[in-house]
Amino acid sequence: MRNTLKLYVMLAALAVPLVAQSGSESKGKYYFKKSCKSCHVAGAAGGEVTPLVKTQNQWKAYFAAGMHKKGAEKLNSLVKPEQVKDIQAFLTAHASDSPQPKTGGG
Repeated sequence: MRNTLKLYVMLAALAVPLVAQSGSESKGKYYFKKSCKSCHVAGAAGGEVTPLVKTQNQWKAYFAAGMHKKGAEKLNSLVKPEQVKDIQAFLTAHASDSPQPKTGGG
């Protein structure tokens, strides 16, 4: 029993960093609205962007590349790296092919 408890404690300690690395959907929604929506609404220079404009794999590829404006600038130059992870979590979780698709407005 004691070994089982130790194992659970060790697994829990490993899981915490993994969760932290994946980003927060709720924070991502906030940062997306705060940092991205001013340029990414209908009629704006960046065009309308919502989670629905890409599939989950397309969002993952976009964030893996780490570039913005069709490769003209790095995402980290616009948003803090920890915020990028949160925005990615939000956009990927609500992509067009996700179980819970949604626009970025709500």
